[in-house]
Amino acid sequence: MRYVKITFRVLVVLLVGSFLHYVLPQHDIAKITSTEVIRTDLSGWNRIFYAQADSGSAELATRDLRLINTQRQKAWFFGFFPREAEGVMVYRNEDSGWIWPPYFKFDSSDLQAEAAANISPPGQENWVVITHYGWRNRFLSIYPNAVGIRQVEGPDVRIIPWFNIFFFVFLGLAALFVRAAWLQFRERMMDPALEKAGDRWDEIEAGAAEKRSRLKRWFARLGGK
Repeated sequence: MRYVKITFRVLVVLLVGSFLHYVLPQHDIAKITSTEVIRTDLSGWNRIFYAQADSGSAELATRDLRLINTQRQKAWFFGFFPREAEGVMVYRNEDSGWIWPPYFKFDSSDLQAEAAANISPPGQENWVVITHYGWRNRFLSIYPNAVGIRQVEGPDVRIIPWFNIFFFVFLGLAALFVRAAWLQFRERMMDPALEKAGDRWDEIEAGAAEKRSRLKRWFARLGGK
């Protein structure tokens, strides 16, 4: 039973961690090499990883998908520690609209133009920070969704994820508040109720024992006659 509880807790942590890693903003330092628009068919396997169609457009199974091709500076631990290596990364550029995740992005066309304006020409490096959410999976043909682009001086700039820091601080404080509220509720409501139920059960057991004692005495008197 102990191993079942441990396994369940590990699965919960992995699911919650994966969910947060997908929806929380991440920042990549990259060089934009090109932009393109491709026609793509969304299937049941990857449909959940794509946002809705652009605001004002019809929702279709087949639609145009804006892509931003980059050469990214690799990093350790979700981008906190940069590495001396580069690799390619492709981002999609879709409106997130009013649905989940709540980035309220409606400017994918403007962002595509901004990405095209920051393409690194031959012999020149234009480094940008691409803020995005989501994952890149070649097997499922899914891409992280870019939500912002801004220029930086070079690949060695340090990006501090303030939103994620504040989010986890708030999450920790909320967890402490919920735990304190639960302990107070348990102390004021559950413990007295359980104590009262225990006292009632003791009274029932005492009454049953008294009845058994009386019945034994009655059988003893009956046997004596």
